[in-house]
Amino acid sequence: MIDKIVPDMNAAMAGVVSGSTILVGGFGSVGQPNALIEALIERDVRDLTIVANNSGGGVVGLAHLMQRGCVRRLICSFPRSSNSTVFEELYRAGKIELEIVPQGTMAERMRAAGAGVGAFYTPTSYGTKLAEGKETREIGGRMHVLEYALHGDVALVEAWRADRWGNLVFNKSGRNFNPVMAMAARTTIVQTQHVVELGALDPEAIVTPGIFVDRVLHVPYGDPVG
Repeated sequence: MIDKIVPDMNAAMAGVVSGSTILVGGFGSVGQPNALIEALIERDVRDLTIVANNSGGGVVGLAHLMQRGCVRRLICSFPRSSNSTVFEELYRAGKIELEIVPQGTMAERMRAAGAGVGAFYTPTSYGTKLAEGKETREIGGRMHVLEYALHGDVALVEAWRADRWGNLVFNKSGRNFNPVMAMAARTTIVQTQHVVELGALDPEAIVTPGIFVDRVLHVPYGDPVG
């Protein structure tokens, strides 16, 4: 019997080690798996490469992870925002590395990883500093930049509903990067606000099939990390 529901946070995060590349879902604070991020801090893993839309805000979630010195490198699209003070302080002090990737390119790099595509050409970033040192090619009269698939050792995902097979449904904008990240990682760990019985999810509404999911932990909104 397939049952990907795990009983607690220790089971969910088993095997996550220092030096990993971790894909973290979310767009700003929406759809960000904060309970799983806090569990990374509790495990005291270090030297992480984090792939995320932004650098977090305040001192929660990603920002808290960076504040605790767990992150060596950040790959993101928006490193600065009105409350991204933790990242800015670390970056100015030379304590964290940064790779900026255009948002659509980052999503496509992870989608490519999940689809088994090694690399692709895109016109995005051609002629800018982001394209320096990268292979370029003219396609259809327009210059393109070669970008490589972006794989993760682990993906941390927040879902709205899940069943024991790991099929996932997301809540509106909480969908964001979560589905492509689930496809691009060797191990996908999900925190979900609701667990439902098999058959309760409309097959047409399932965004991430369970084949891409390894572990599911029930974390209702507002519940402490357990």
